[in-house]
Amino acid sequence: MDNNEIQTESGLILDRRQLIAGASALGLSTAFGVSPAMAQSKPKKGGTLRLGLEGGSASDSLDPRTYADSIPISTSLMLWNNLVEVADNGNATGELFENWEVKPGGADWTFNIRKGITFTSGKTLDADDVIYSLNLHRGETKSPAKTLLADITDIKKTSATQIQITMSKGNIDLPYNLSDYHIIVVPNGFTDWSKPDGTGAYTLEEFQPGVRHVFKRKAGDYWKPNRGNFDRVELRYIGDSAARTQALVTGQVDLINRVDPKTAALLAKNKALKVARTPGMGNRFAFVAHTDKDPYTNKDLMLALKYGIDRNKIVKNVFSGYATVGNDHTVGPRMKYYDAKQKQIAYDPDKAKFHFKKANISAPIELQVSEGAFSGATDSGQVFQESAAKAGIKIDLKRVSGDGYWDNVWLKVPFCAVYWGNRPTIDNQLSSTFGGGLKNTWNDTHFVNADFDKLLTDARVELDQTKRAAMYAKCQELISQNSGMVCFAVQDYLDAHTTKLMGLTPSGRYDMADGRIAEKGWFA
Repeated sequence: MDNNEIQTESGLILDRRQLIAGASALGLSTAFGVSPAMAQSKPKKGGTLRLGLEGGSASDSLDPRTYADSIPISTSLMLWNNLVEVADNGNATGELFENWEVKPGGADWTFNIRKGITFTSGKTLDADDVIYSLNLHRGETKSPAKTLLADITDIKKTSATQIQITMSKGNIDLPYNLSDYHIIVVPNGFTDWSKPDGTGAYTLEEFQPGVRHVFKRKAGDYWKPNRGNFDRVELRYIGDSAARTQALVTGQVDLINRVDPKTAALLAKNKALKVARTPGMGNRFAFVAHTDKDPYTNKDLMLALKYGIDRNKIVKNVFSGYATVGNDHTVGPRMKYYDAKQKQIAYDPDKAKFHFKKANISAPIELQVSEGAFSGATDSGQVFQESAAKAGIKIDLKRVSGDGYWDNVWLKVPFCAVYWGNRPTIDNQLSSTFGGGLKNTWNDTHFVNADFDKLLTDARVELDQTKRAAMYAKCQELISQNSGMVCFAVQDYLDAHTTKLMGLTPSGRYDMADGRIAEKGWFA
């Protein structure tokens, strides 16, 4: 590789000269200068937003009970709305719920529904629609949101625009749980997901999973002032990071997600582009094992794997420093109640060798990885393989197809690569990944721990902040020491976009303006 070439995480070579040529094609007089600070102009209507995104597959569906990656989530938020939105400052604010009240104890809630909101079909939003939409994720369902709503015992309509929710256990964070991206609102009785009927800013013109989606702005004013500004939105699936980058610098798209950390600094020098970085709040990258299946039932084997991975090397070499070392749970370093005092599990070949010998396992450990899991999964697996080998642990790295990875590999094979996105609260974060034992369909390590579940439940109603922090600290310790998760990095969110695109402010939760850039953005 010469000095003009950059190797991406997927192994492709991206030529610096190609980037410069792409910038020249945009008519830039100075291709790589310092990116200027930009004032946000007043939102205005018009234009076609072109997105080049990673985070989907040919099996994507519009059914919210199946959403597992960025493209389905972004698609959903163009067509439908949630009940609660997490604001850029991290606070829960009303979306289709206008406001709410809760009685002492956090178990009895009253939610008021916005008046005058209509679906694409012309139907007016009412309480029956909200109850039906919530119940899609309760009872007999495989929805990942089921765990978040598990403590709800009753949802009652009190008027056309008001419902009451009763819980078996209080949870002062319930509004945040109701902001979960799976919980969109559809008309009462709606079942035909191929013909979306939503309250969002756009309608669907074309739906080709794995290829592209096209959306058109609804006629008239969107019910949210200054939002839903683009005439059209075109979303292209571009799974390869080098191809996404090239599409951006040559003007084929206006925004890309999951920027390759190896090219982020170079992109930031392009005066026609801007890289949006949010440190410590990005995806949690991990290898997860089913601890109820041999050989991963052996705690010494899991400790050997945790001590046998060189996390710092992965952060430095795979993510070019745009990440924080992970500590085998999904709580990010900028999240409230993150336990900074918890001892970091560090690479220690001697400890890894000790526990592996104690585990008395001779067969190689098969780890399945794919760039379909996340960009850098393969390179991270290679570093893991090399560092574990120094402790005498043989890892067979099996590279599998990215197409259908989330359907065919994740939750199916006993040891594989995964990423978990940021959540608005620690309760939501831990409940989604580890809460509820085997009843949780997204419990990808099959973690079962009664002490953890009790702490999580008790913390939901604990108003003393010191006590609540101690409970969540213990939760993080239990997961780190006892689960099958080897979380080695928390990546910075890295989006890149043309300077004409406004509205991409860091959010309190996800990248791409909380997945809402099509709703929140506009062209200067």
